[in-house]
Formats: sequence, structure tokens, C-alpha cells
Amino acid sequence: MVSNILENRTLFSAVLIGDVLIGNALYWCIGRMFGEDMYSHAVYQTMIVNTVLYLACTIRGGVVLYRRNVHIHHIVMRVMENVFVFSVLDIAVLLLGRFNTIPYPQMIIFWIAMLLTISLYRVCFRMLLVRWRKAKKRVRNVVIVGNGYNALELYREMTCNDMAGYCVYGYFDYERGGLLGDKCTYLGLPGNVTDYLKSHTEVHDLYCCLPSRHSEDIMCIIKYCVNHLVHFYSMPNVSNYLHHRMYFNMFGEVPYLSLYREPLTKFENRFVKRLFDICVSATFLVTLFPIIFIVVAVVTKITMPGPVFFRQKRTGLNGRDFYCLKFRSMRVNKDADTVQATKNDPRKTRWGDIMRRTNIDELPQFVNVLLGDMSIVGPRPHMVKHTNDYSKIIDQYMVRHYIKPGITGWSQVTGFRGETKHLSEMEGRIRGDIWYMEHWSVWLDIYIMYKTVANAVKGDKQAF
Repeated sequence: MVSNILENRTLFSAVLIGDVLIGNALYWCIGRMFGEDMYSHAVYQTMIVNTVLYLACTIRGGVVLYRRNVHIHHIVMRVMENVFVFSVLDIAVLLLGRFNTIPYPQMIIFWIAMLLTISLYRVCFRMLLVRWRKAKKRVRNVVIVGNGYNALELYREMTCNDMAGYCVYGYFDYERGGLLGDKCTYLGLPGNVTDYLKSHTEVHDLYCCLPSRHSEDIMCIIKYCVNHLVHFYSMPNVSNYLHHRMYFNMFGEVPYLSLYREPLTKFENRFVKRLFDICVSATFLVTLFPIIFIVVAVVTKITMPGPVFFRQKRTGLNGRDFYCLKFRSMRVNKDADTVQATKNDPRKTRWGDIMRRTNIDELPQFVNVLLGDMSIVGPRPHMVKHTNDYSKIIDQYMVRHYIKPGITGWSQVTGFRGETKHLSEMEGRIRGDIWYMEHWSVWLDIYIMYKTVANAVKGDKQAF
């Protein structure tokens, strides 16, 4: 495992070095092609800035070609994402910094050429990597000790793709059959492992899936492995009762497994997200919001009696309730805190319907963001009644409250906005919320904000 990690880091670095060399060569060649002077210090300074920006985008966006189960379209899509973000940042930084750069029509050619060339480079790199990993001397010979669910999953991962680079000789267990059955060769009892390894010195790795009650046999295997250059890996048996992906973490010197990957448990990520929320919400509240508020207040007072704002108790971070602010889009009614809005809801006014379709009714929630009850992007906060009801019938429902609720969210821009007529629709929303929690990044937040605005402009069928 350690060798795989080091190998992947080396490949990651090699890909980035190649990307940077290609990018700088293209920039220089395109400038020369159009008659620009590419030998000045200012041009070299711009190339350094481009390199730093590209590395920042690519390291954040990731490189996937060295992973075992990756296809060509995955590689090309990742390059497209990286180059798109890089081009947007490049424009902003070069304009604000007034850097001496090639004309912008040529910059567009540079970005397109960069996309095509780096995509081709990475696909070729991938093809060479596949051939290299398939070489006989690169294959890792493996035996498995144990026959539980995790042993079966391990065997599948190692054999599902011939470029994975593993040859599984077989498994040891206290009885033949079980989950591995005839899929994998039965090699004998765990007590026979050391004898087998003595006669098969070509075995590189041993994965032990035995429960801790067999510690005596496990220790004998460990002792032999560490003294005979066989890599020993212990696999916890939690998958026997928990069929859920888990993540390895360290608390000081203590290892532990977590059910979810949660980037926002890290202080630096929470700080960045909170700083982003404060800057965006404060800017909006002191610029556009006063104008919108005046228009909404005037039209609301003309079209329906009652207050301009609507306050509703909803469930927030860690299950704590807070009052969510909205522009009122319905007539005052006794069901406001218990009944979800529907497509042809008679409680809505014409003006309210317009606000809901354009998301204007949600804009006061920027106040909630500034106060710290909400974030700009996150799972949409549900009414307290819905939280109480759905938490009893949907598995993992409460996980969405590990992070702050948002004005908009991943589920809302991927088809799970609005009324949930069927339980499956709410389950889909919960899956989206958990996916967002596990994959959070600043760039993902920006993308969701863009999609929210784009959906509002073109019209969202689920907005009502």
C-alpha cells in the first residue's frame, strides 16, 4: 500500500511537470507565431503567473489518469474542468495585475490548444502507464487470509481490471467455500500460511481479514511476514456488518475509521467557506438587496395584505433550529409551518409565484448567512415538521445536518428541488446532500451558484 501511494504521488508529479512544460511551450510558440516579442522579462513573469495559477487549479481539481479504474473520457473531462477554471482565473489575475500578455484573441487560441494538447498528452501517458503496469515484473502476487465480505470485495477490486497489477494466488480460511467459494483458489487453513509462504517466495503481499479472536494465528503470520519480506496488511472486519465505504484517519497516534469523508471538519476549510460566505453576502446586502427589497415591499403591499417577510423555524447545523427568512410569497395561512408548497398551490399569489420561480423569495436568507445560521451553498433547510417526519423513515436523513444549510445546494441544481411527492424524491435529495458534504470545495460552491443563476434565468420546472 505504501509503495502504491508513493507510486501515485510520483505519477501525479510527473503529469503536472508535463502539463506545465506543455503550457509554457504553447504560450511561447503562439506568441512567436503572431509576431510577439517573447524574450522580455515581463513575458517570463506572465508565464510564471500562468504556471502558478494552472498548478493551483490542477492540484485542486486533481489528476485521475494514474488511478486503476479510469477511462479516457474521465481524463479528458478532468482536463476540461482544470483548463476552464484556469482560463477564468487567468483572465481575472492578468487584468487586475495589468500583466504584459499576448493579445486576448491569441489567449483564447492558447487555452484551446492547451486543452487539446494536454488531453492528448495525458491519454498517451495513460496508455504507457497501462502497459507499464501490465508488465510481469510489476505484478504484485497476493494471498488472502480470511473469507468474509471484505475479503470478497478485496478480491473483486484486485481482479476486476487486469491493469490493477495484482495476481491473487488464493485464500486461506478455516473452511472451504463461504463468500469466495469457487471464485478464488482455496489454499488451506490459516495455520498453513507460513508453510505455503516458505514454498512460494514470490508472494509479495498478504491481506489478513481474520477477526481478532484468531489473534494467535494472526501473530504467527505477522511474525513470519515481517522477517521474510512479505508485506502484511490487516483489514478490519467492519464490512461484515457495515456495507458502507469507510475512511482511515489518525487522531494523534491513534488510527480510526469514519463513515464519511467530511472536508468541512477541517478548520481551514470551514474558515475559507465562512470567509467566502461573509464576503459574498455582505457585498450583496449593501448593494443589490436594498433595491430589490424596495421593489418587493411595494409590490407585496399592493398585491396582498400582511408582512413583507416570512419567518419559519427550520432545522440547521447539528439539528439546531433557527428562523429562516424569506420574502412572503403566500397569503397568510395556518398551514405555513406544516404543509409544503405545491405546483398549483392556492395559497400563492401571482406576485409570489413570480418570486418563487425566480428565487427572489430566497434572497433575505443572505441575512441568515451573515448571521452564521446558513451558508450560501449547502443542503436546503427543511421545516421542523419535515425533519421530525422524514428522520424516522429515511435512513441517513440526519447526516445532512452535519454541515450548515444553504440558500441553494447540489440537490437543488441536479433535479431535486421543490415539492417531494414521492419518498424516492426526498431520498434522492438526501443522497445529493450527503454527496455534497463529502465532495465540498470552493469550486463546487461556485459551480452550484452558477447553476442556480442559470436555472433561474432559463426557468426551472421545479421552481414553484
